[in-house]
Amino acid sequence: MNNVSLHSCLYSFQPPPKSTTTANHRHMMSPMTLLLTLLLLHHLPPCPAAPGHWSLLHQTIGISAMHMQLLPNDRVVIFDRTDFGPSNISLPDKKCRSDPNDMALKLDCTAHSVEYDVSSNTIRPLMVLTDVWCSSGALTPDGSLVQTGGFNDGDHVVRVYKSCDECDWREIDSGLIERRWYATSHILPDGRQIIIGGRRQYNFEFYPKRSPAEKSQSLPFLVETYDQQIENNLYPFVFLHTDGNLFIFANNRAILYDYSKNVVVKAYPEVPGGDPRNYPSTGSAVLLPMRIVQGVVAVVEVLVCGGAPKGAHINAKNGKFDGALDSCGRIKISDPDPKWVMETMPMGRVMGDMLLLPNSNVLIINGGSSGTAGWEYGRNPVLKPVIYKPDDPIGSRFEVQNPSTIPRMYHSAVVLVRDGRVLVGGSNPHERYNFTNVLYPTELSLEAFSPSYLDVSASVFRPKILSLATRIQYGKRVDIRFKVQSQVDTNLIYVTMVAPSFNTHSFSMNQRLLVLDGGNMTTKIAGDTNYKVGVTAPPSCNVAPEGYYLLFVVHRDIPSEGVWVHVE
Repeated sequence: MNNVSLHSCLYSFQPPPKSTTTANHRHMMSPMTLLLTLLLLHHLPPCPAAPGHWSLLHQTIGISAMHMQLLPNDRVVIFDRTDFGPSNISLPDKKCRSDPNDMALKLDCTAHSVEYDVSSNTIRPLMVLTDVWCSSGALTPDGSLVQTGGFNDGDHVVRVYKSCDECDWREIDSGLIERRWYATSHILPDGRQIIIGGRRQYNFEFYPKRSPAEKSQSLPFLVETYDQQIENNLYPFVFLHTDGNLFIFANNRAILYDYSKNVVVKAYPEVPGGDPRNYPSTGSAVLLPMRIVQGVVAVVEVLVCGGAPKGAHINAKNGKFDGALDSCGRIKISDPDPKWVMETMPMGRVMGDMLLLPNSNVLIINGGSSGTAGWEYGRNPVLKPVIYKPDDPIGSRFEVQNPSTIPRMYHSAVVLVRDGRVLVGGSNPHERYNFTNVLYPTELSLEAFSPSYLDVSASVFRPKILSLATRIQYGKRVDIRFKVQSQVDTNLIYVTMVAPSFNTHSFSMNQRLLVLDGGNMTTKIAGDTNYKVGVTAPPSCNVAPEGYYLLFVVHRDIPSEGVWVHVE
């Protein structure tokens, strides 16, 4: 039984259907049918164990991880809202935050942001002064995290974090023109950040500003996708297309948008079924891996998965929890006449995260199987992640993974780290930290999911990068030396670059993965296990905005540890 997931294995044998001749009699197997069935089951090959494994990194990091961003020094900035009362970790050196606008504590000596050091598995508390609840962010070309907006006294604030052993947040009080709460940020080809939408904001703006007189600009698409009863277009899914325009998905529709001219270049068809996919009917989305061939990305695709059906949020408020959507829509946004292709996940999922793995697969993780996002509105945690393999034939792309034991519901977060693991934290569907007498207690833990490419059995095939230039220029050749313990199949070598994303509310902003040109040009060098591969850097800042990326050599779909490179 090759390449069969545990889920498909469990459902590969179907018993005879029940009789439909009468309503009062059930179908009974004859003795001969029963005997044949037992013989068939006896001779079926054993089902393989589900792949992937989990490890608990910290029982508590002191806060619940609502937002996460990996930095180029292998540290992760994690933060929560500030207006719910004390967290479970103190600020250092007896520091306290004094905020007369805080709705819970005017004087707060606990931290609501931490920095996690991946290599040492340690936590350092940070001080954020204003409320960062439901905000957005992006990693700038110099490796700083620029975080935008929030709630209350934080809704116009820009905060900058540049990591060092004693660094902390720097806040710019009037960095934004408009109030930004549930907005989406994206890094543009020129290195600036565009901030789109937010609660009752049907516009966008840039940071940094080119002049003090710069204004926000109207985006009518956000009015058109606005739901009168539920704002199903919050945290819109935004991706930079290789032509320099922005793909923007909100509610159940998408456009290609020229932000420089403030015009819609293309309107895409509505997702079949018309169900909403954005907050609070929270699905997720990724820009699928982009393959560069002779300096061109010929195909650009977006995948949108999960969410909640129409009316689910209002029903959840009234105590009825509708089943989550099990559908995914995939569309080639580069096609002249693009159409959605629908696929079915192994289970429905709302508030799930979609994360690009270095071997070009997509991890779908966290969330519930009914209800919606929002306080107390989600039910039935989905503990099993799913791997989606974009290059496999349709109908066989999903593979169910081993489950976690920790529900990750509303306000969970995930991030890919350099060694290929996925950090998973958060889950707090309550207005305060609540650990007792609730369905899903507030989670302060941090765990790691290790895909099957990190299994011990795969280590003999896993490349180890020995050397490469870590500052690479657009369109220039990059030589990478690596070694592999086993014999290398040079036809199964390729090189990927992954942009570190800002994750919150089931969406990883700025996420993109490039398969570099030339990865099949691998040659053997001195020794039995050393090799060299020459690839070409991305052709332009439209394909890969300037900044830091993790570069991986992949052999037999098993990635090396990543190496930080700076594209410029």
